[in-house]
Amino acid sequence: MVRLALVLFLTVAFHQAQSPTYDLAINNGRVIDPASGLDAIRHIGVQGGKITAISVTPLRAGRLIDAKGHVVSPGFIDLHSHGIDNASNEYQAHDGVTSALELEAGLPAIQTYFDSRRGKAILNHGATVSHTALRVAAMKKNAGVAITNSVAAVAQPGRNDRLEDEEEFSRLAYLMEQGLQQGGLGIGALPAYVPGATRAEFYRVYQMAARWGVPVYTHVRGRGEEGIQEAIANAAGSGASLHIVHLNSSSRGAIPLMLDMIAGARKRGIDVTTEAYPYTAGSTFIESAIFDDGWQQSMQISYNDLQWQATGERLTKETFDKYRKVGGIVIQHAMRPEWIKMAMSSPFVIVASDTMPYAKGAHPRGGGTFSKVLGEFVREMKVTSLIEALRRMTLLPAQRLEPIAPGMKNKGRIRIGADADITVFDPETVKDTGTYETGPQFSRGIPYVIVNGVLVVDQGKTVANAFPGQAIRGNYQAK
Repeated sequence: MVRLALVLFLTVAFHQAQSPTYDLAINNGRVIDPASGLDAIRHIGVQGGKITAISVTPLRAGRLIDAKGHVVSPGFIDLHSHGIDNASNEYQAHDGVTSALELEAGLPAIQTYFDSRRGKAILNHGATVSHTALRVAAMKKNAGVAITNSVAAVAQPGRNDRLEDEEEFSRLAYLMEQGLQQGGLGIGALPAYVPGATRAEFYRVYQMAARWGVPVYTHVRGRGEEGIQEAIANAAGSGASLHIVHLNSSSRGAIPLMLDMIAGARKRGIDVTTEAYPYTAGSTFIESAIFDDGWQQSMQISYNDLQWQATGERLTKETFDKYRKVGGIVIQHAMRPEWIKMAMSSPFVIVASDTMPYAKGAHPRGGGTFSKVLGEFVREMKVTSLIEALRRMTLLPAQRLEPIAPGMKNKGRIRIGADADITVFDPETVKDTGTYETGPQFSRGIPYVIVNGVLVVDQGKTVANAFPGQAIRGNYQAK
């Protein structure tokens, strides 16, 4: 009997010694994978930056995370982030984000951006090619003028100028295609910020995008129906793929009609997607064309609805005029809760933050977008289900990018072989904590965030000197 017990002990010990171990194992969590519909207690093994096991029994690893009582989901993919540095990305990481992409404004120097972040990035990153900046560079009168490589390009000189001739259009096409060849994820277009760009110019940009087989990400012209109709018409006429950013602030009170219009276009085969953030305020540069003559009527707000980021003060005509001369960022309190609720309840509206570059008084969406959806719109208001919200934070943004960046098929999923971009959160406590007075703050209830198999948030704290973020590049090939 003793001998039999010894044999059994040695047999179990042998098999345990031979069983696979992992760099990291997340045990006992409620694993939710919107792509497959999985929603069950599972145990995740991570090796070499990939998910290599999804088990019904606990796993052994060099580092164990007990996720009991927590949801284990794909890392959140943010298609709309102007915070393209680690100061901004740290707050996004605490909000569960594993990939933060600058797709609305884009960048004029894609390779320069990738080079600057190589081996130094907390999160995965990428960008579109900036039509706004490159149209200025394409103008003969601006030869030799430096073009800013930041979201501030929306406020640079030249926004009222027109492209004069075919030579300038050809130069613009050359510069944009060069950016695509460097890994740009499409074309970022901002009609609202460049009044000098005619409807004909933007249609030609859509035609270029269709010919190159890349998407257009656009901040549409104006507020309400007009700009979204123009964008959908451009996509339908040219055959280009289209993504309309922040549907909430672009539509305002017209959001029911715009949701119906986009749904109809999608039903009829037009490749159009959209996104929204869960806040009733926006944020932008006070010196931009958004605040040229007529802004009060178009936004249906006044000076007191503008909050100066640097001090938190509400503006008057005098302070508005003063700050517009020097430039800077304002928060615009311009939307109603019922509009946001409509966007958050739509099954095809992707969640995206429109994160601004980090500053103490910046818009709180830079640190709270995803936790606000999970805490307020899922748990408290029950506007949408948990798995549906996660689908719009993970799978839908990954699928939007897959045609231009096939590597995204390995993100936004919990499956064997997928990149180990994983967010672990407590569905009962997850919550945004920033306000319009404090600016971005770390979210609560998200204790672990993993990027390419490496912890960047561990037990709710930032992991020092962890830079696992990789470039997400487009695979455009000249045709």
